[in-house]
Amino acid sequence: MSFSDLVHLDPPPVASVPVTRPSLPPLEDLLPYLQDIWSSGQLTNGGLYVNRLEEELKVYLDVPNVSLVTNCTLGILLALRALGITGEVITSPYTFVGSANAIVLAGATPVFADIDPMTLNLSQKAVAEQITERTQAILAVHCYGIPCDVEALQAIADRHSIPLIYDAAHCFGVKVGGRSILDYGTCSIISFHATKVFNTFEGGAVFSSNPQLNQAIRRLANNGIIDEEKVNDVGLNAKMSELRAAIGLAQLPYVSDEIAKRLTLVDAYLEGLSGVRGLRFIQPPPNVAHNGYMFPIIVEAEYPITRDMLYENLKKNGISARRYFYPIVTDFPPFADAPSAGLEALAVARRAAKSVLCLPLFPSLDPAVQKHIIEIVRNPLR
Repeated sequence: MSFSDLVHLDPPPVASVPVTRPSLPPLEDLLPYLQDIWSSGQLTNGGLYVNRLEEELKVYLDVPNVSLVTNCTLGILLALRALGITGEVITSPYTFVGSANAIVLAGATPVFADIDPMTLNLSQKAVAEQITERTQAILAVHCYGIPCDVEALQAIADRHSIPLIYDAAHCFGVKVGGRSILDYGTCSIISFHATKVFNTFEGGAVFSSNPQLNQAIRRLANNGIIDEEKVNDVGLNAKMSELRAAIGLAQLPYVSDEIAKRLTLVDAYLEGLSGVRGLRFIQPPPNVAHNGYMFPIIVEAEYPITRDMLYENLKKNGISARRYFYPIVTDFPPFADAPSAGLEALAVARRAAKSVLCLPLFPSLDPAVQKHIIEIVRNPLR
């Protein structure tokens, strides 16, 4: 087959229903911000809109401090650097690889602990077993926006006098007992990536109630610069631009309605898939106000077909689901040789990676399409 034949091949089929779809504000809401940015000429370096978005997020999320950054991964890296972490950091293998990448880029060593089979968050028992004299921090992930056992993890961190950092990438607007999930631990880092509940296309923020830590993170995000003549730390450029902040300001008035739509879809999935043998759902406890970020199902042995067969079945019907997170972080070559990456040590995480499937969930998902998805999942052999 020649190259000319190849370029004329029909493109592969593309699923018509994505697993997620970015929320966008009305374009007319964004235009005044763009006109103002073009007029002012200030595109970055902590301009009006970055400062304004930080203040509005403090109010909306009910947190004392917000430091906007380029993305969540750099936010984690900055937090580790600001805390002086260079030793071992206990973290989850069942997450996006960016968490482990940030640990390594900070000059520290990830140590992977297994997860809880019900929440898929870090197991407090596994964390306690992994702590040694080399442990300098815990980096826990609130998977799918379902909070970790924050009290238990804090007790472990306090007992060993080490920082507790939360990768809260999925957690915009989540509360535990009326308190923002971002207000727990030493600090929390959130993602404003395009696929998240609230987005700035790309972006993130670091939250800490410690003013000194917040100041250190801001300095490191600006290349360690103190003033025109002083650079006292090795930092990097992790600042958010005015354009991204403007997108966030245009998005923020709509985010509560978007979350409400997500939660309605979650309820429809729960009702429609209730009673299906071999399916289990990961749901927040009653004291948690969730944001409906994702709808993961656990496909167990009693279900008529395997998780991967269901994934392919949905794909054939034009529906994109996501095996999230598959594979686990320790299956990637950069982390496969970690002493904590053993098969038995991470048995729950490996089992979850082979059984979890996230169904399509975004505010504009048509209820009729969702009903079709539910029908396929309820009757996989039809």
